[in-house]
Amino acid sequence: MRREKSAGAVVFNPRLNKYLLLHYPTGHWDFPKGHVEPRESEVKAAKREVFEETGLEIDILFGFREIIKYHFRERDVLVEKKVIYFVGITEQEEVKLSYEHDGYLWLDYEDALNKITYDNSKKVLMKAHLFLKNLGYSS
Repeated sequence: MRREKSAGAVVFNPRLNKYLLLHYPTGHWDFPKGHVEPRESEVKAAKREVFEETGLEIDILFGFREIIKYHFRERDVLVEKKVIYFVGITEQEEVKLSYEHDGYLWLDYEDALNKITYDNSKKVLMKAHLFLKNLGYSS
């Protein structure tokens, strides 16, 4: 079994009071994320991946770090994927999608929760929303 490590962010715009979701060509809606490069910190990887996939600069709010794990097959090889999510804040609205995605939406919490495809990502959003609410960001 091959192991991969990625980092990403639940991106929140406090001015809009909305979360960013990306549409992947495979059909699912999720957060921006990508591989952690050798000798790169998880936080730097999350910020880099968000920028590469969306053109957005984010500030990481420390105190939130959620890990999800899942398995998938790639050319008959089982891959265990570990993704570390942070919460990223941005005031920017204009998203410049990379070739890796074919759509995006800024959604309020309830709509984002309903749009996210996978249950493990829904749980990350629930925890991120509570984290932001406790910091006074989200209503």
